[in-house]
Amino acid sequence: MTGHAREVAAGERFAFGGNWARFLALIGEERIHAAEASLREMLSLESLAGRTFLDAGSGSGLFSLAARRLGADVLSFDFDPQSAACTGELRNRYFPGDSGWRVLQASVLDTGFLATLGQFDVVYSWGVLHHTGAMWQALANVAPLVAPGGHLFIAIYNDQGTPSRRWLKVKQLYNRLPAGLRFLVVWPAATHLWWRRMVKDLLRGRPFATWRSYGGLRGMDAWRDVVDWVGGLPFEVAKPEEIFDFFRKRGFVLEKMVTQGGSLGCNEFVFQKTAR
Repeated sequence: MTGHAREVAAGERFAFGGNWARFLALIGEERIHAAEASLREMLSLESLAGRTFLDAGSGSGLFSLAARRLGADVLSFDFDPQSAACTGELRNRYFPGDSGWRVLQASVLDTGFLATLGQFDVVYSWGVLHHTGAMWQALANVAPLVAPGGHLFIAIYNDQGTPSRRWLKVKQLYNRLPAGLRFLVVWPAATHLWWRRMVKDLLRGRPFATWRSYGGLRGMDAWRDVVDWVGGLPFEVAKPEEIFDFFRKRGFVLEKMVTQGGSLGCNEFVFQKTAR
């Protein structure tokens, strides 16, 4: 049994790849276009042609696919074997036999592996590094992978203080339960996360409108994101200023930031590495 499988079996790690495998059936042109738009907006680039793109923790592979469709040469990797397989499935579905998109199964904590990769114009790791069990080491590990003048686009869970500690307990409970009983955690959590938006939609005469339109946000799916949030273990968080200071000390300049304003979810950062 691999280290990943042992951690999942022990309830110490969420099986992200199983969730992504269910998401693959939902991926079509609308979601791909939304993912492409997210990359273009945050990176302030209309095209990635002529650029190299590293997807560190590729998950479903949707954003690797978006980057490839925008013209980048893409290298994707994920620690979760099933996530790497999902990414490979998308490559085979949309770019069969393409030498401009490689997919590997590996860990961002494996410095020996990372040393073989070189540097990239864009290093992308959205909602991943806080799930490694060693977030600050993972953040340090991706910094050298960015070429001088290149961009680092990351998203890290917002530190809410006490609520974040409560969510950690929810995630631990979810992963320790037998699969057939996890609904006892995920359904109450989904109600807690969504009831205000559901009520607002109902009062506006547009029931479930926010839920149905969720795919327009980065091409994701509301239910799969709920499961990912409730199950997502390991789980670490950071305040926006902590991330800013961390990368400023490593020669990065903040170009764009989108924060959660004190609520749950991921703060997004785009840094540029100074050319020196």
